[in-house]
Amino acid sequence: MYRSGCAMPRHPAPSPVRRLGTAAIAVVLLLPLPAAPSPGLATYFIDGSQTSPRVEYHSFGFPSQARFSRTRGTITVDRGTRTGTVDVEIEATSGSTGYTLLDSFMGAAEVFDTAQFPLITYSSPSLGFSGDTPAWVDGSLTIKGITRPVRLDIEQFACAQHPGLDKEVCTATAVAKIKRSDFNAGKYAPLVSDEVTLVIPIAAVRR
Repeated sequence: MYRSGCAMPRHPAPSPVRRLGTAAIAVVLLLPLPAAPSPGLATYFIDGSQTSPRVEYHSFGFPSQARFSRTRGTITVDRGTRTGTVDVEIEATSGSTGYTLLDSFMGAAEVFDTAQFPLITYSSPSLGFSGDTPAWVDGSLTIKGITRPVRLDIEQFACAQHPGLDKEVCTATAVAKIKRSDFNAGKYAPLVSDEVTLVIPIAAVRR
């Protein structure tokens, strides 16, 4: 998610990663990583075609989830100094549960209020590292215009040179537990769980 001042193309060009296919990414990330990472600050653009954040929750006791199909953002990583930044923007209007009725509830004013607040954003000025690997992000999550501090734990971080793109591709999954009520989106609790899990699988291409 981006801070409101960040400029980002609203209609990006078709993803080069998508053109090469998900299977190609999987093969590349099975290849051994270089012995030493590239020095200096690296900037990565999130590939929206391979990044589908989801919210996992319980509805009437049954596990459920909503997925968001439009995401964009940038990530910077400096492995030498173990620093970096994260800016991600999710279009709340792209959320889907797979059921039209539930989608209308999700977009209603008492939940995400997508008519008034079409974007969900996450921004962090720093990355936390475990050794040489990004392991967590302490940042700010904004939903319905309400901003709260949220830590994202980073799982399954991997990078490799993509032979088709001739660029480095990194993937990871970022996870956090949040309460809907913290963002004035707690309608229908406890029938729909107040605490939910935010899961952001990310694929990003180095600029």
